[in-house]
Amino acid sequence: MLRIAVALTATIGLGIIDVRLSAAGAMPPEELRITRFLGEQRLPYKAQFAGTTVGGLSGIDRDPRTGTWYFISDDRWRYNPARFYTGRLDIDRVTGKFSGVKLTGVTTFLRPDGSPYPAYGQPDSADPETIRFDRWGRRVLWGDEGDRPDETHSTIPVSDPSVRWADRSGKHLGELPIPGNLKLTATAAGPRRNFGFEGLTFTPHGIAAIVEGPRYEDGDTPTVEHGAPARITVWDRHGQLRGQYAYPVDPLPAAPVPPSGITDSGVSEILAIDDHRYLALERSWIEGIGYRVKLYEIDLRGATNVLSRDSLSAGVPYRSVSKRLLYDLGSFHPPVQNLESLAWGPRLTTGECTLVIGSDDNFDDREITQFLAFAVRGC
Repeated sequence: MLRIAVALTATIGLGIIDVRLSAAGAMPPEELRITRFLGEQRLPYKAQFAGTTVGGLSGIDRDPRTGTWYFISDDRWRYNPARFYTGRLDIDRVTGKFSGVKLTGVTTFLRPDGSPYPAYGQPDSADPETIRFDRWGRRVLWGDEGDRPDETHSTIPVSDPSVRWADRSGKHLGELPIPGNLKLTATAAGPRRNFGFEGLTFTPHGIAAIVEGPRYEDGDTPTVEHGAPARITVWDRHGQLRGQYAYPVDPLPAAPVPPSGITDSGVSEILAIDDHRYLALERSWIEGIGYRVKLYEIDLRGATNVLSRDSLSAGVPYRSVSKRLLYDLGSFHPPVQNLESLAWGPRLTTGECTLVIGSDDNFDDREITQFLAFAVRGC
């Protein structure tokens, strides 16, 4: 049986204190907690569907009206153009049993001129990483990490990160304004390569997106000695920028083997609980160790708006968002996979919410496309 440790709110940043106030006479909200594991389902490696190769599923979401699920692939036209799938996850609302996953459709994302996005390494190529279904506008919002050259990929052209609207047929409907500090460059400035938009969520009154890790100006990437800040950008429902906040990524949970080995650590997805509180997946890949993933609850209240700050590694101190560990997913289901997706499923008759966490197999036969379902209270 899944054992969930009850932890006090952990505050990480520069002396931030997490104080939650309620209206006079009102009871404070129930603390979010995972109550039970509901099951696991997988898709076969490189499954074929409607003429496409399935894999790289790095974002999921659900339309609560129809029960349709949306799955975005981060395939950069290695196999097929940038696309999303639709499908079904079978979760019994009475028992909570998670018994099946099935794909039902596939849609290609289109550029404003109606053409698919170019393949990897070409100008204006797309790197889809996250998707949300807009229940109000009946459309999708998706995050593109963008691309840029670096020391080992000197010929890659700059393609800016973006958060784009599309209808359910893939037609481009517009995009959100991106802060200047998140524009990619060909120099050691702005976001690093593969550290663009990785997580996206609708809040009750807005939209939020997070980049995976620190910009060059915000400090070095995480090591076992120190963490690093990633920026959460917030818009209102009309797409107007409202703020930006620092999320403190943990230090690496272990050193690579060998010590000079490759590491990659940051935030792979966020999911709103309300306007201020989100869930956040922190994922690390460490050479010689493998994946490590933790699920946090974070709170933006009390955090400093850093939208106008070009650097988080020097200058005036700031307050990061607060974070509380909900669960170490590596200790639950080893070997932990490349978990990159978070979405709310149907509410159960018990009153519990369902939370689905999905993995991106990187089109690698050593990894799997996996969906884990949990019951949650306090949501």
